[in-house]
Amino acid sequence: MNGSPLIAVLGPTGSGKSDLAIALAERFQGEILNCDSVQVYRHFDIGTAKTPLAERRHIPHHLLDFVDPDELFTAGDYARLGRTILTAVTARNRLPIVCGGTGFYLRALLDGLFEGPGRDEQLRHRLLMREAARPGAMHRLLRRLDPHSATRIHSNDATKLLRALEVRLLTRRPISTLFEQGREALHGYRTLKIGLNPPRQLLYERLDARCERMFTSPGILEETQSILAMGFPSNAKPFTSIGYVQALSVLNGESSTEHAIEEARKQTRRYAKRQWTWFRRETGLTWLDGCGSEDAVQQRACELVADFLSRS
Repeated sequence: MNGSPLIAVLGPTGSGKSDLAIALAERFQGEILNCDSVQVYRHFDIGTAKTPLAERRHIPHHLLDFVDPDELFTAGDYARLGRTILTAVTARNRLPIVCGGTGFYLRALLDGLFEGPGRDEQLRHRLLMREAARPGAMHRLLRRLDPHSATRIHSNDATKLLRALEVRLLTRRPISTLFEQGREALHGYRTLKIGLNPPRQLLYERLDARCERMFTSPGILEETQSILAMGFPSNAKPFTSIGYVQALSVLNGESSTEHAIEEARKQTRRYAKRQWTWFRRETGLTWLDGCGSEDAVQQRACELVADFLSRS
């Protein structure tokens, strides 16, 4: 088989991807490339369930904790920086291990992105004003202009809705058709994709417990206050992620902590469902039943990687 080896550990939030990636990195002299679109931001630790530094077992982690909350960081940035890191890791004779649940980042890294139009700030402002006046307006407009893309983008995902509408209105073509044009796939690598598939009820119980722990003092409320005290605005992109939306609502007096926990639980379960749906469309993915922290899952994953590396 041609190409340098690359491992990807994927799956829904809370399935133990980081545990498995660290175990594989220890076993096969690997380095981890983060593939979570919120964990790239500094200071956002509790709500993103970042692996604490002390638990990373001295394994190098890349594209983790390196962007300020008010900085613009796109999937294109991730693909460009991630490919540079993969090359450097391989040159050190280490095994690169991509780990995370942001499927769009993985697609950008492996398959490339199309060269779309630049950002049009005036158009974006008009769309956001329309959304503020009539919540749900952007998703309804996208359903009319680009039904295929609308079925793949959640109605609350303002970032993706904005970009899809921007592309559609500026180019008069659906973003879904442009995705298939002008992409440059990652060259020089062959990839083993491992997906974690824990029993759904077990995962939901783990996620419910995690959401409750997030709000246990000192927790996400204190972390959110600390980030705001640094001068970062409450409308910074990472504040739109699950957990931080609910924390802001408590701090603004719009919600009780108990209601925020329940809302975070509900939104996290929905997010896990969307991740499962996304990764089930991923080609060439080998699913392992269970969580990444389980000995049996780690043993099976090690066997898959060892076999994959032996076929180089």
